Amino acid sequence: MHSLRDLAERRLLGDHQVMDRPTLDWITSHRPSSFPDQPSRVLHPPLLLIPRTEWFADVRLVDSIHGVLHGARVSVLASLLAVEHGLNREEAATLCVAAAVHDCRRRHDRDDVGHGRRAARWFARHHQMVSRAFGHQLPPALIAPAATAMALHDVPYGAFSADQVRAYGRARQFTDLLKAADCLDRYRLPLDRWWPDTRRLRIRVPQWLHPLAFDLVTSSEQRRLDGASPVEALTHARQILYR
Repeated sequence: MHSLRDLAERRLLGDHQVMDRPTLDWITSHRPSSFPDQPSRVLHPPLLLIPRTEWFADVRLVDSIHGVLHGARVSVLASLLAVEHGLNREEAATLCVAAAVHDCRRRHDRDDVGHGRRAARWFARHHQMVSRAFGHQLPPALIAPAATAMALHDVPYGAFSADQVRAYGRARQFTDLLKAADCLDRYRLPLDRWWPDTRRLRIRVPQWLHPLAFDLVTSSEQRRLDGASPVEALTHARQILYR
C-alpha cells in the first residue's frame, strides 16, 4: 500500500486521503531548519474546538486530512491569530467555531470546489446546534460574517466574483483570519511545496506561529497513529504548546 507521500509524488492521490506513518515520518524529518529545536509555546491555552463526526457530509472524511484533526487544529490556530489581531472574546470564539467546521461539508479530499459555500449554508441553518455543542453562544451579529468567511475560505482572493468581493467587504477580518489559520495547517500535506505560503494571505502571520503550527500537526497526528482518540490526540497536542 502506497503512502500519501508516494501517491502525491506520482500525482495519484485519491478522493479520500488519510495520514500514514511513512508520510508523517517524512514530514517530521523535513522540519524547516529555521524552526527552533524545541517546540514553540504560548503563555495561555488557545481555544480548542473539536467538530463532531456526525457533522461531516461524508463519514469517510472524519479521519482524513480534512477531517476532525484538521478542523480542530485550525480552531487552535484561529484562536492564536485572533489574539494577535486584537479580536474581542466573542469575536474570537465565533471565529474559532467557524474554523472548526469550515471543511465539514466536503465530499472528498481533492479540490472540492464549492465546499466552503456548502459549509456556510449548513452553518447558517445549524449554528445554534453547533454553538450549544461547543458551549459558546454566538452573537447574532457575528453569524453572517462567520458564514461568509467559511464560504470564501476555499476561494483565492484573485478569483472572487463581484458578489464575493462585496461579501468579503462585510466580513474582511474573519475571512482573512480563517484563510490564514487554514493555511498554517498545511504542514500536514505530503509535499513541502504545498506547505504554508503566506504571500497568498492579506494579513500578517507572526513567524513564531509557523513552528507552532508544524508541531501541532506532528504531535496530534503521531498520537492519533499511536491509537489515541481524536480528543486525546488534540488535547495532548494543545498541552505541549503552552506552559
